[in-house]
Amino acid sequence: MHRQLSRRAVLGAVAATLGACTRTPGTVPPLGAPTPPVPSATVTAATGAVTVPGAPLRVAVLDTAELDSAMTLGLTPVAACRAAADRALPGYWPDSRLGSVVGVGAVAAPDLARLRALRPELILSSVLRDGDRLDALRAIAPTVLSGTTGYPWKDNFQLHAKALGRQAQADAVVAGYRARLAQVSRALGGTGATAGRRVSLLRFVPGGRIRLYGRLNFLGTILADLQLGRPDAQNVDQFDVEVTPDQLGGADGDLLLYAVHGDADAAGANAVLGGPAWRELAAVRAHRAFQVDDQLWFEGIGYTGAGLVLAQLQHLLGA
Repeated sequence: MHRQLSRRAVLGAVAATLGACTRTPGTVPPLGAPTPPVPSATVTAATGAVTVPGAPLRVAVLDTAELDSAMTLGLTPVAACRAAADRALPGYWPDSRLGSVVGVGAVAAPDLARLRALRPELILSSVLRDGDRLDALRAIAPTVLSGTTGYPWKDNFQLHAKALGRQAQADAVVAGYRARLAQVSRALGGTGATAGRRVSLLRFVPGGRIRLYGRLNFLGTILADLQLGRPDAQNVDQFDVEVTPDQLGGADGDLLLYAVHGDADAAGANAVLGGPAWRELAAVRAHRAFQVDDQLWFEGIGYTGAGLVLAQLQHLLGA
C-alpha cells in the first residue's frame, strides 16, 4: 500500500504559511487623497537591465516558481503557465486565489496570442524556459528573466520582488522562513540529530525515467537548510541522477519521499512500485516510504512551497 499526503492537509497549511494580505489585480483602493504614481524602476535580470513599471498589478508568470513568488508577495497574476504534464496550476494554492488566473499554455510553450490579449504590465520567467522567445515576450510587456529555476530560488525570489516593487514584503517572507526553519530544526532535535537522518528524494517522470535528486535543486536546498543527511548516491553537487528500475539501491534512506510527475503509467511509476526491487528497499520494508504531492514538492519552487514542505517534513520525520 502506498501512503500519500492528502490535498486537504496541504491546503490546510497554506493560510499559516502565506503572508498577511493579498492584492488582486484591479483592486480599488479606498477613497481619499490621491495616491501618487509609483515611478518605474530598473532591475538587473539575467538578460541585462530591464525597466519595469512601478508596483505592477497585471503580471504574467510563465513557470511555477514565478507563480509562487507573485502569490507569496500578495499579488495574484492575471496569467500563468502550467507544467506540460499537469492539467492545472499547482493545487497547493486554494481555488479562491487561482480562480482569476487565466491559463496561457504550458511552461516553455506559452500561448503568445492569448498572453498579449491579457495586456500584462510585466512578464516573469527564466532564460531556461523562455530565453529563445525573449524578443516576442518583450513586444508584449517588459520581461524579467532569471537565469534558471530550482536551485537559485532564493536569489530568483529577490529578483521577482524587485521587479514587483515589493521588497518590504519579501524581507518579511524571508524572515518568516528563517524562523520556521529554526522551529522545525529544534523540533527534529537540532543539527546533531538531523545530520544522521538520510532523506531520499525520487521522482518518476514521463518516459519511464527515474530521477534521484541531488543537492543542486529546490528540495536539496531545503534539506541542506535543515542539515538533514542524504543517501550517498544523492549527496552530490548536481541536479539529479537518473537510474533504471534495477538501480534503485541509491534511493534507499531513513525516509524515502517520492512523487509522480504526470500520468503514473506514462512515468513508469506503477510498474516500479509494484516490482520486487522497490519492495526490497529498506525504507519500503520499514514503512518509511511516502508519496508526496509532485506539484508542491517538485514544482512549488518558492517560499510558500518551502514553508509547506517544511511542515510536511516535520510531520514525516515524526517530530
